[in-house]
Amino acid sequence: MEAKAILKTARIAPRKVQIVLDLIRGKDLNVALAIVKHTPKAASEYLEKLLKSAAANAENNHNMDKNNLYVAQCYVCPGPIMKRIMPRAQGRAFRILKRTSHITVVLKERD
Repeated sequence: MEAKAILKTARIAPRKVQIVLDLIRGKDLNVALAIVKHTPKAASEYLEKLLKSAAANAENNHNMDKNNLYVAQCYVCPGPIMKRIMPRAQGRAFRILKRTSHITVVLKERD
């Protein structure tokens, strides 16, 4: 039995999210929440809400014990890229890529 939470099209680059996901993979839910809360990265806000949402899904939809949960899987996939243009010298234009992420967190119950 597993509980899942997915955040689609988060306005943060996937490589920034991956750094924080590597810290919490395989950890207990309470430990993962503490790590995310005290990590000074932009992705921490997104992941804290996502972990709490997955925990609520586990508790309410799957009748799992919140104290036995751990982060079984967590991964990020690139979402759609917003393309913007920055004017440069001599009438040229450089492209700016504003990347987005699809973040998935899966919680399971320890035996």
